[in-house]
Amino acid sequence: MKPAQWNPHEYLHFRAERSAPFDDLIRLIDFDALKIGDRKRIVDLGCGTGELTRRLAELAPGCEVVGIDCSPEMLAQAKTIRDRESGDVIFTLCRIEDLEGEWDLIFSNAAIHWVEDHPKLLSMLWKKLNSGGQIAIQVPSGVRNKAQLAVMETAESPEFLTALGGWRWRFPVPPVDQYTTILFNLGAREIVAIEKVYPHLLADGEAVYNWVAGTTMTAYTSRLPDSEIEMFKRAVQERILKLYPDSPAFFPFRRIFFAAVKR
Repeated sequence: MKPAQWNPHEYLHFRAERSAPFDDLIRLIDFDALKIGDRKRIVDLGCGTGELTRRLAELAPGCEVVGIDCSPEMLAQAKTIRDRESGDVIFTLCRIEDLEGEWDLIFSNAAIHWVEDHPKLLSMLWKKLNSGGQIAIQVPSGVRNKAQLAVMETAESPEFLTALGGWRWRFPVPPVDQYTTILFNLGAREIVAIEKVYPHLLADGEAVYNWVAGTTMTAYTSRLPDSEIEMFKRAVQERILKLYPDSPAFFPFRRIFFAAVKR
């Protein structure tokens, strides 16, 4: 499998729509607790281009903030932000499942759905959370919208399923209530779990295609032979344009939020 090729400019095309869930997620964090005692450590899992990591750091002055991501392309963009602005923010190449160290806030905005086995992942993250520390995470819901289903259905067609070697993406996000059970079993307290639908209004079907091209499709294009990628993109695009014929295109997107404190 080739490394997933993330395009920072394609991803940032929907900056406003992608940052709205960040604003809801930070409301689940007790920033006053991060001011108590010794200098606190914050990690942003899947920091991407780093813009939201910078905003997180601004909300927690005096804390050490580290953004990790497995995409060199995204981190290259993040480091230009670091070079332009001052502040205690470090960006480093690292997979979420390889996280090391001890943290007072483990934060992630739309990233851990790329990691399999969430009970195992959360157990690992919980062990790296200091006593009194917080975890706050947002992920796309496991309830797929019709554009995402179009990508998955295209990949299931015989020509692409063969090219993928029979691989299918088993989306790892469980129903929202299961996150509360996982956290409770880990000993978490002050557990919050919310599911919210964002009613995005995009320009047209082409904009919907560009949305999934910058996210969902990377799971498939990283596994397809180079000779099949453009054909796959065209097939997905045709399917999505039929599903979203109107301009503007109504594109509801469902997301899950959960947070807890380690006592």
